[in-house]
Formats: sequence, structure tokens, C-alpha cells
Amino acid sequence: MKLHNLKPAEGSTHSQRRIGRGPGSGLGGTSTRGHKGAKARSGYKKKIGFEGGQMPLQRRVPKTGFKNINHKEYFAVNISTIQKLAEEKNLSKIGIAELVAAGLTNGKELVKVLGNGELKAKVDVEANAFSKSAEEAIKAVGGNTTII
Repeated sequence: MKLHNLKPAEGSTHSQRRIGRGPGSGLGGTSTRGHKGAKARSGYKKKIGFEGGQMPLQRRVPKTGFKNINHKEYFAVNISTIQKLAEEKNLSKIGIAELVAAGLTNGKELVKVLGNGELKAKVDVEANAFSKSAEEAIKAVGGNTTII
């Protein structure tokens, strides 16, 4: 083994071009960076949204609206869905685990029961929130509502 036989390990180099190794390599001089300007200098980092001095899009477009940081997003489950689940699986208690098993939610979402539909089965329901009509419909049949 001699110095002229040495090669880098297989897969360790990703490019065959050695940039900035003099004019004989064909890639010396400006080292593929062009002439002058910020991009030719070392340490250049382009700011996010920079458009070459033109007013960036995020500053040209007016700001509108309001985003409430305390907003909670609920997954809606109707009374009709609970009735269908109670009939199909013969359940007397329906919680988030039963909804996940039925493939309705993934278990990470907050669940709110809404009063759309008809409930005939006496069911105890556990959820993160209930609408007034849903709570009344469940209690009218003799079931219980539990907020988790």
C-alpha cells in the first residue's frame, strides 16, 4: 500500500468533484460560486421568505382574522350513532374505548355527543362534552352522562 493507492472507503464520498483545488481541476477560482455577492461568501444563510430585497409575500399580504389559543376541537358523535352502536354490539355503556373499537375516533381526539337522531336504548355514555339536547335525550331514556 502506497500513498497513490489510497482511496476513501466505499460509500463515504458522495461526489467525485473536488471543488476549490486549483485551476487544474477545472473547478478552482470561484469554486462554482460565481462572482461576488452574498452567496459567494462563506457563512451565507438565506433568510426564510427572503425575495432578494423585494417586499416578502408575508409582509405584502394583509393580516386578517383571529386565532383563539384556547379553542378546543371536538370530534362530533351523534345520538343516532350511539343508538346504532348499542344495537349492533349490545352495549349498555359507551365510552371513548368503544368508539375507538368501532373505528369512529383514534382515541386522541376530544369527543362531544350531539343530539341528532333518536335514542331508544338505555345507555350510559362517557365523553368529553355533551350538547344540551343530547344530554336530555340520554336521560329521557334512563341513561347517564359522564363527562371525562
